[in-house]
Amino acid sequence: MRSAGRGGGEQARVLDAELLHVTLCFLGNRAAEEIEPLAARLAACRGPVGELSVGAPLWLPPRRPRALAVELHDERDLLAELQKSVLTACGDPSEEHSDAAAVRDARAAKHRRFRPHVTVARLRAGVDRRSKGSGGIERALPPTPALSFVPSELILYSSWLAPEGASYEALASHPIA
Repeated sequence: MRSAGRGGGEQARVLDAELLHVTLCFLGNRAAEEIEPLAARLAACRGPVGELSVGAPLWLPPRRPRALAVELHDERDLLAELQKSVLTACGDPSEEHSDAAAVRDARAAKHRRFRPHVTVARLRAGVDRRSKGSGGIERALPPTPALSFVPSELILYSSWLAPEGASYEALASHPIA
């Protein structure tokens, strides 16, 4: 289990490097008995993803951002294909799940455009990224470095949010290539 916090009173909390990841599907709250069958279904989600490159910085969500991320370029759409495979493997939670919020989250994910990105920082409560004055963060961001990588595994995480940052625990891991 790892924590994302770096302490201090900064306007944004930068995530520790070992916590950087690409979210393919947010599952919401799930009962403990659902985890093992879900992890088994995710094992079937394979295929080469190929090289991904880091793009421009972006604020998420765009209207009232709570996070700073960098977009990922998936030139051959192989990551997008893996994401669709993961959504299919996760199935419709309404058939096996009674948590209304999880059902709503899963259905929304199926209709939302996949925007591959890596979150690098989270804004602290009350920070307005649009204005430089009164505690805001400057709107213009420096360009991101020219970086690329090849994802190698699909990991099912459990996460907990806390004021000092998120904590993550890997529940299952499967190679994807």
